Order: sequence, then C-alpha cells, then structure tokens
Amino acid sequence: MKKTWILSALLCFSLIACDARKEQKEDNSIVENTTESNQQTWDKTALNKEFETLNGDFVSLKNILAQHQGKTILIDVWASWCPDCIKGFPALKELQQNQPDVVYIFLSLDRAKDKWKTAIEKYDLQGEHYYLNETMKGEFGQSINLDWIPRYILVDAEGNIALKKAIVANDPILINTLDSLQTEK
Repeated sequence: MKKTWILSALLCFSLIACDARKEQKEDNSIVENTTESNQQTWDKTALNKEFETLNGDFVSLKNILAQHQGKTILIDVWASWCPDCIKGFPALKELQQNQPDVVYIFLSLDRAKDKWKTAIEKYDLQGEHYYLNETMKGEFGQSINLDWIPRYILVDAEGNIALKKAIVANDPILINTLDSLQTEK
C-alpha cells in the first residue's frame, strides 16, 4: 500500500514537472521572438541549400530570395505531418489576406514528395512551394536553429532576416514586424 502511494506521488510530481517544462519552453520561445536583433544575415549553409520546386527543378535559397529582392518575404517552414502547421493555416491565410503584397514562401520538410504536394492542394496553400528532403535536425534545420515547426521567418527588402523565429502566424511580434517592413517601403 505504501509503495503504491509513493509511486502515485512520484507520477503526479513528474507530470507536474513535465507540464512546467513545457510552459517554460513556450515562454522561452516568446522571449526569443522579442529579443531577436534586427537585420540578421543568413548562414551560408542555409543560403546554399537547394530545394526542389513543384516541377522538379532545384534552386538554392539564395536564388529564391534573389528572385524577390526589394520585397518583404514571409517564409513558412512546415510539413504535412505537423499538426501545429495544419492548425496554423487559417491564421496564415488571414495574414495573407491582410498583407497581399508580401511574398509567401513555403519550405517543406515533408518525408515524401507526394505527401507535400497533396497537402498543398488539400489546404489550398497559396504562395511559392519548395521541398527539402531533410529532417528538422538536418543541415538546413541546424543552420537556422530549427527547433519547432511551423517556423515563420520574415525577410526584409534587402534580403536580411527581420524576424528569425515565430511559431504562430498570428504572433503579435510577427504582425508588428511585418507591418513595419511594409511601412518602410
């Protein structure tokens, strides 16, 4: 009887501790958003990473960004297997309606190209789509310190990173940064 009570107490304590760590991680991501410095540059590994287009061509991130020089870009790093990515699509679509002059680039870390293409169609994702056959912990993920998806990255008209990390499309910091980038034009 005493052993059962002790085991129950330990289980409750560990659940509370896990929940506290989860809250701390969420709080840290918010703090990280607010402390990111402006005008960051890209890591060379990230810029040189090649992504596959919907028609099977390969293009580096550097060339993707160069195609849109002079414009504000919102990059969504996502995957079709990611529940938070899918839950975030309505907020992202609302952002697209409110910010139609922004270029929306979707970088998929899907496990299979067919799942990636199906998800684009299923969720009616409007923007440019690129596929990278890597996990979150691959070279690209490491080069941008990817620890969660979705990851929203804002790029200013000069190609610098204006906001490196947001994990929801309706994050007030993301929206305010986007508004200020659009006002600067």
